[in-house]
Amino acid sequence: MNESTDTQHPIVLIHGLWLTPRAWERWTERYTALGHQVSAPAWPGMEIEVEALRKNPDVMNGLGVTEVADFYERIVREQSRPPIIVGHSFGGLITQILLDRGLGVAGVAIHPAPIKGVLRLPLNSLRSALPVLSNPGNRSRTVALSPRQFHYAFTNTLTPQESEAIYQRYHVPAPGRPLFQVAAANLLRHAATRVDVRNGTRAPLLLIAGGADHTVPVTLVRATYRLYRKSSAVTDYQEFARMPHFSLGAPQWEKVADHVVHWARRHITRQARNNRGEAR
Repeated sequence: MNESTDTQHPIVLIHGLWLTPRAWERWTERYTALGHQVSAPAWPGMEIEVEALRKNPDVMNGLGVTEVADFYERIVREQSRPPIIVGHSFGGLITQILLDRGLGVAGVAIHPAPIKGVLRLPLNSLRSALPVLSNPGNRSRTVALSPRQFHYAFTNTLTPQESEAIYQRYHVPAPGRPLFQVAAANLLRHAATRVDVRNGTRAPLLLIAGGADHTVPVTLVRATYRLYRKSSAVTDYQEFARMPHFSLGAPQWEKVADHVVHWARRHITRQARNNRGEAR
């Protein structure tokens, strides 16, 4: 399965809230072994280790969706060739924004936070976001989850002991502003989470949902998928049963990671063939 790095597109991995690039550690190793150049940059201000961020979370205060998207746009443009962009949770929202800006050769949004136009938030999602949204002052602050809250939102299919190990390894406080931006998106004309769902020139997009996800339930990902139905660009949907929000390290992670790269390769190859046909 290993191929020459000369034929591989780089992969840029984008993490979400309450996590850092450390959450991608297994994926980075797996994709590197497949011959990809892989980068998993931290959100602005989050370049330090998990333990340091827990001690000094204020570096993330006020960080919003647009600032994060602009930061990753610069990273994507610096790649040696257009990358495969893979984002988890809020990273999945950022992935869609970047594709809409004309970046990337393919994009995968895993449990993506909802873009503007998704109208209903399920009770599970509201409960997962409640530690932030319950206090308007959290818009400019950074908020940590308790182990119990993390278990509900990220690792609900695992035992409390298994969840605690993941919590200690990966969890960091998160800026509250992105959650408020999602909550208010449909009330604003120029929302930070807006994507042109009719854009027919963007790269192929795969939306992945987890059947056991409390934070971004299947209904939310399906609603996002339906918003793209009038676009001529490729938009695919894939659902994994019994997968919680933290799919990056849950039992099915290898299956999900392999599906992502196989899907991207298939559509990249198809697009290359189409381009050769048009050139003739």
